[in-house]
Amino acid sequence: MSRSSMIPSQQKLAEKLTILNDRGFGMLSRIYNIKKMLGSPESKPSFLSDKSIESAIKTIGKKFPLLDTKSAGSQLASVSHFKTEIIKSLTLYYQTFVDVLDFRDRASELLTTMDACQVFFDITTNFDLTKGYLDLMVTYVSVMILVSRIDDRKAVLGLFNCAHELHHGTGHSSFPRLGQMILEYEHPVKKLSEEFIPHTKLVTYALLSLHQVYPRRNLPASQWRSAQMLSVLADPTKIMNNAQIDTMQCEYLSLDIIERWIVFGFMLCHQQLVQPESYELWKMALHGSYVITLYRDEIIQPHVYLQSYFDNIKGYHKRVTELKDWYQQAVQYAPGLHKDRRKFLRTALKELAMVFTDQPGLLGPKALFVFMALSFARDEIHWLVRHVENPPSKKSNVPHEDFVDRQIPEMLFHIEELRALVRKYSQVMQRYYVQYLSGYDSAVLNGLIQTLSLCPEDESLILSSFSDSMAAVSVKQVEENDIFDFRGFRLDWFRLQAYTSVGKAGLSLHEHKNLAKHMNSVVFHTKMVDYLDEMLVETSDLSFYCFYTSLFEHQFKQCMELPAQHRYSIAFPLVCAHFMHATHELCPEERHSIGQTSIQYAHWFLKEMSEEVNQIITFISEEQCKLNDKLLPKNCAAQIVQVANKNKRNRDRRNRDAKDAAKPGEESYRRKREEFTRMDKLHMALTELCYAINYCNVIQVWEHGFVPREFFIQHLEARFNKALVGMMMYNADTGEVAKPSELLHGVKAVMNVLQGIENYVHIDISRVFNNVLPQQTQPKDSFTGEKTITSNYTNWYLEVLMRQVSAGHIVFSPSQKAFVSLATEEKLPFPAEEYADIMELRALAELIGPYGMKYLSERLMWHISSQVEELKKLVIQNKETLTALRTSFDKPGQMRELFRRLQNVDNVLQRMTIIGVLLSFRGLAQEALHDVLEERIPFLLSSIKDFQQHIPAGQDTMIVNEMATAAGLNCHIDPALCNALRSQKSEIGEDDYNIACLLMVFVAVALPKLAHNEASRYRASLQGHANNSHCLGKAINALAGALFTVHGPGDVEERLKEFLALASSSLLRLGQETDKETVKNRESVYLLLDQIVQDCPFLTMDLLESCFPYVLLRNSYHAVYKYIEPGH
Repeated sequence: MSRSSMIPSQQKLAEKLTILNDRGFGMLSRIYNIKKMLGSPESKPSFLSDKSIESAIKTIGKKFPLLDTKSAGSQLASVSHFKTEIIKSLTLYYQTFVDVLDFRDRASELLTTMDACQVFFDITTNFDLTKGYLDLMVTYVSVMILVSRIDDRKAVLGLFNCAHELHHGTGHSSFPRLGQMILEYEHPVKKLSEEFIPHTKLVTYALLSLHQVYPRRNLPASQWRSAQMLSVLADPTKIMNNAQIDTMQCEYLSLDIIERWIVFGFMLCHQQLVQPESYELWKMALHGSYVITLYRDEIIQPHVYLQSYFDNIKGYHKRVTELKDWYQQAVQYAPGLHKDRRKFLRTALKELAMVFTDQPGLLGPKALFVFMALSFARDEIHWLVRHVENPPSKKSNVPHEDFVDRQIPEMLFHIEELRALVRKYSQVMQRYYVQYLSGYDSAVLNGLIQTLSLCPEDESLILSSFSDSMAAVSVKQVEENDIFDFRGFRLDWFRLQAYTSVGKAGLSLHEHKNLAKHMNSVVFHTKMVDYLDEMLVETSDLSFYCFYTSLFEHQFKQCMELPAQHRYSIAFPLVCAHFMHATHELCPEERHSIGQTSIQYAHWFLKEMSEEVNQIITFISEEQCKLNDKLLPKNCAAQIVQVANKNKRNRDRRNRDAKDAAKPGEESYRRKREEFTRMDKLHMALTELCYAINYCNVIQVWEHGFVPREFFIQHLEARFNKALVGMMMYNADTGEVAKPSELLHGVKAVMNVLQGIENYVHIDISRVFNNVLPQQTQPKDSFTGEKTITSNYTNWYLEVLMRQVSAGHIVFSPSQKAFVSLATEEKLPFPAEEYADIMELRALAELIGPYGMKYLSERLMWHISSQVEELKKLVIQNKETLTALRTSFDKPGQMRELFRRLQNVDNVLQRMTIIGVLLSFRGLAQEALHDVLEERIPFLLSSIKDFQQHIPAGQDTMIVNEMATAAGLNCHIDPALCNALRSQKSEIGEDDYNIACLLMVFVAVALPKLAHNEASRYRASLQGHANNSHCLGKAINALAGALFTVHGPGDVEERLKEFLALASSSLLRLGQETDKETVKNRESVYLLLDQIVQDCPFLTMDLLESCFPYVLLRNSYHAVYKYIEPGH
């Protein structure tokens, strides 16, 4: 080169280092991506595995790079069939290798230029220049080693070149040099060592400058503790002093990076190991680790790698022996050393987070401590991750405990905590350093400039511009949220380092170290103003976890297994936000896959955390339900028996010695504070996990926002929804179900537990209740499509309870407002009065609400409408006889004769009784609903009553009645029954009104037949008949009102009067019967008329008196109440 070409300002060393380092990183990303794609059967181009092209690939591998498609035409003929696909699939791969070749050329050129410029390196002086140089060296080495690890590199390049030649008639222009490069770097270390022989001097200078930094960074934790490293509170008198040091940028430099510089540098320049200083650095680096990162999860084991290289160098037997010894020492002692460091850093990070949370103003003067702590912690986590994934051989006998760190989540959490504090109080730091730059740094720089005896004009201008830039900033800019940009400032300083670090420079930086150290500090101060986010990435980026996902999962699972680490579990989804930092703009194709990985893991972590919290809540709810169950009335029987036994004078020894049963509440007594119950442990775990979920509002991961509390609420809703149905203990096969009152008791206990969660997490638990509980009032859950409490209880009451009623095992008791089990030989699976009394139905109404009760009512009406349809068929079967009976009620003889012609009389009575039972159950349910609503919404209910009683003129009565019925109020005409009958399609083709009239006739003339049935006897204790015939009144009145409203002109009263006349005439004939068996329960049947009239809003007792003598009713009541049932 000519002398004029060596003018430093024209070489643009700073710019070239910046660009090449960035490009080298992009090359690493692309080469890594190619290696992974070709190594995976799913992503590997299919033709590479095609057997038809296998021989061509083998030929290419043998003759590479000397490929002649003409001479080897037969062997490469199969390539022509795939040439289009090969060019399409391998173009990106081939161009990547071309770019690597170009990168190698540019990097070699720059390294040669820097040699020619006789650049001086010192990490403490020209930090950016030295770091850029060493980074370029390591990146260059990493790229070439990574290229040599691609197994199919020859096949890819050879196939592409053959396909290109077949398609275009000539091979690719870059292929000869590319093929030569691949061959030269078959053993990359040997070739690289040869290349770096001319650069040995500069590399050695740069590495030896690390003597001032690396030993101090590589201290054991015991020395950190004795020096009170990273402690803001170590000297309270200096707590407000700025953390100032001459080597500020070196303090947070990654230890992993420094070790790579040393290992790779002396691997290339191993001749320099004869120097004691070089040897000491080399030895120290190889003692600290036996696994070094090449790129992402690609690693090298330096001891083994170097042994294989040094074995081939004459006279290096001693080096090989040393490497073997150092490997054993690294394996034995490094894990314990790093474990101790992690232990120290956990405490240090926690202390820093607590201090800065309490006093965020200290983030200004002590910012260096933050970034040092983050860098130290990141290095230790990375060390652990790569060594756990690449364990030493079993022969090494390394204690497994040194690689197991269950407290890693705590360190991750404190890293995220410090990062969040820096972001939150960025303006505090900006204010501090803006004032520092303008008030102190500018003045000091001016003073240093004045001391420069000889300063060229260009350098003088740059230094003056530094001073002016610093003096120009003000706090007002921070207050007005102005955007600061010191990138040009820092690049100018980088350029100045390059200008003043070459041989024969007009201003030698080596001779003005005070200026260099001050400017390095100033660069750190400017980064605190405009470069905070990038500083956080530089010092605490944990994106390497993206390539160690199995270990990442394992650490999370360990965290969830250890209650003491639960609160730190939120760190894992937060770390997922780092993954995108691993991407590079030169490799956009991997951006999507890494982004998807980050989203999937963030989602999985939050889902697992939410499920764990909900599991704990479920356990607490179960415990709480057990405690509440002890307070149920049924459980006090044992206490009553116990008290009764104590009052007996003569007790046997066993009773005297027996311990009293534990009473509810005794579990709260504590004898010792140290005794932890299961509930204590559960609440502790709940507190810790809720702290994690409540830690942050939103986690941003690849342009997606994850809200931990929303995850928790969604899972809580799903779990609560499932738990509600599960607490019913409903078994459709056996017909078992929990009592509504007990279920309500349990639901309230669970709701109390859930309300307590608001003390731990900032959520609105009423939102959960409003989303979940209304779902249980519908027949199907709209979220999952599963059956709900409403559906299950409706099925149970209609299919299980009512079937037992129809079988004659259960009777409805109006006096007890309950369905009561009768004493029969067949034992019932459940006592009806414990499931179907007014109290249980009130609990049911409270559980499923008006909507659920409406659904129950609709299902009841569907059953009733089915019975009505069958009754119509029976009426049509007896139509002529019934028509004659309708007009002959005043002719006893003819009535008796016509009655004998009727068919299926018992069937009609049975079906009417079933309808009556269903309506009685509905009436009880409606009363229960009314009681609940009167307690819950008395003012709204009173408005509905008023509206029902004062229907506006012109308003449809049925609409008002529907509203009233939904609120549990009684109506003269049942709108639900009307709707059920209206929706029923008539298949009989007859006049519905006439059929309805004849049905009432049929029932009226059939009533006397009940008298000869033993089950028709009236039971005073139940206020009903054993065969539920007392429910006929409800059936007759409800059906009359509904049928004549739906099918007729609404003449309900006239038709009921006709029914009363026919019924009274038919019943009066019982008095003329002589057969005692026929009339043995005559008095019980007479009472039906009284019950029908009392239940009917259209008939009066005066009307009954005119048809049926009241004296008969009075005597009947006297007779049935005087009767003593057998067994009483």
